[in-house]
Amino acid sequence: MSRARRRDRRVYLASHPILFGLVSATRIVPMIRLGRTVLVHAPEPYRQVLTRLPLDRTAAGTTGGAIRQAGGGGAWFDQQGQEHRAARRRLAEDLSAAGVARLRPVWRAVLDRRTAPLRHGDTVELVDLATELAGVTVKALLRLPEHVDARALAEAAAQVGAAGVREHLPGRRRPGQAAQAAAALRRLLGESVSDPEGMLAVAAVNTTVAGLPRAVAWCADDQLWSAAADPAQRAPLVNELLRVVAPSPLLPRAAAADGTITGKRVRAGDRLVLVARHAADAHRHDPDPVDPQPPQVAQLVFGAGPHACPGAGLARAQLDDVLRTLAPYRPVVVRARAARRSALPGWAELEIRAAT
Repeated sequence: MSRARRRDRRVYLASHPILFGLVSATRIVPMIRLGRTVLVHAPEPYRQVLTRLPLDRTAAGTTGGAIRQAGGGGAWFDQQGQEHRAARRRLAEDLSAAGVARLRPVWRAVLDRRTAPLRHGDTVELVDLATELAGVTVKALLRLPEHVDARALAEAAAQVGAAGVREHLPGRRRPGQAAQAAAALRRLLGESVSDPEGMLAVAAVNTTVAGLPRAVAWCADDQLWSAAADPAQRAPLVNELLRVVAPSPLLPRAAAADGTITGKRVRAGDRLVLVARHAADAHRHDPDPVDPQPPQVAQLVFGAGPHACPGAGLARAQLDDVLRTLAPYRPVVVRARAARRSALPGWAELEIRAAT
């Protein structure tokens, strides 16, 4: 096991050790049923679930269901039909190549300012940087008023994600914590924010804060800064790092109707745990910008078909800019502390220092 993989493994062991132990123990089976829960590991059944099977986006046990339960419903989850489709179209336009180009100066300003201490031999804490970067990006993406505090927005979205996940995992939890977190986020976003936009705010913040620091740590431990500095290699490196760190390693879904996946029956109401990191071979192949995995494999960490993540282009652009900015310093990790109560496996602290 490489140094980078050993370090990255710590985020799984710290956050949800029992869940990820179960997932690792069953990964040799492409698709396995445990009661009314179906674990899907292999690429083909993973694709078929996302492209052929009707899914319930807010059922109990799903990401949307967790956040809906946390917030008690409300404007985010009451849209139906034409209203919902219109909101999705707006988001698709805002997350297009042109939309990402509009947002890029916003996060670049944060990135340039927050990495400046590396020039003077000082350290930079990447989780805090990623939190600020995620907050300003979501604020600009949703065109929120100037008075909305971007950092408070990011922190509220992270708390909603964490509280929502805890609602569906064993262990002690503080009564009312999830509802309080969702109420705080709703106040910042405003009641006019649509279902897809509210979900996007939570997803974008949590995946950014989890994924960017992990990708940088892997790049540092695996000594991939030469590839990060090379414009020709940086694009495949970005895809490979996102494939391996898989910011959303599990996609919890629920079947909305009966169906058959690779010859096995799935019943309406079954809980589906789609293991994105296994479908994308993140557990077997380290990132290699010279000989990357096929694009159709790397893309699986963002879902597939109608259930593909609309923010994939945004995630790639942000990581590309982070690597481009850090590459001249060839930073090393000087401190790392895994997060134990976050929505997604990640670091609570990740401090870097320039090596050159």
